[in-house]
Amino acid sequence: MRKKVIAGNWKMNMLPNETIEYIDAFSKLVKDTENDVILCVPYTDLFYALMSAQNTNIKIGAQNMHFEEKGAYTGEIAPNMLKSIGVEYVIIGHSERRQYFAETDETVNKKIKAAFANELKPIVCVGETLEQRENGDAENIITMQTRLALEGLEDNQVRNTIIAYEPIWAIGTGKTATSEDANNAIKSIRSEIKKIYGQDVSDSVIIQYGGSVKSSNAKELFETSDIDGGLVGGASLKPDEFAKIVNYNK
Repeated sequence: MRKKVIAGNWKMNMLPNETIEYIDAFSKLVKDTENDVILCVPYTDLFYALMSAQNTNIKIGAQNMHFEEKGAYTGEIAPNMLKSIGVEYVIIGHSERRQYFAETDETVNKKIKAAFANELKPIVCVGETLEQRENGDAENIITMQTRLALEGLEDNQVRNTIIAYEPIWAIGTGKTATSEDANNAIKSIRSEIKKIYGQDVSDSVIIQYGGSVKSSNAKELFETSDIDGGLVGGASLKPDEFAKIVNYNK
């Protein structure tokens, strides 16, 4: 039985003092959940988040990293830098990174390998645009992104990869894929993994849904057959609202 993993992606929000206040309030609200809880925060908040989350059930992740461990890459953060301060998770290939910062399937794959080399757990994002969806290409796009992201990984690494299916047209728009559509898309991703790595690996991979997840739709989404939690954007900025999402099954 796969666990539900619910991660908050703060994007470019929250100052260190706000991070401390948030985690102090949020940790009290989710302390009894049976679900895994991750907060992916900006680089400047990582240290404060890690300190504040000590002795709680909240794990901390970064929102991006470079695939090299050092070098002349001004402004970038290396995977071993994240590991050295105690970060456990890192988001890789978010659609905003692909759209605004020229992330490609190749760099996503390199980053996943670098994450595993540094004992970081990747949360890998895949998803189609509205145009691709309307053209009937959604399944081809998300299965191709999945296949290229996981290329060259060992079975055990794939088992420890979290995939977040985020239809780009639903991110920050208030639009949400229906629970049936989201579940079917995730079934397609799982089927693609099965083709390459087999049933056992496919059955064990955590695949989240992301795209305007909120407390009013979390239960319907997360109780489908193949959705294993969510990658939550805007709603994760409010501790009360995000706690309701984490506690959807209470």
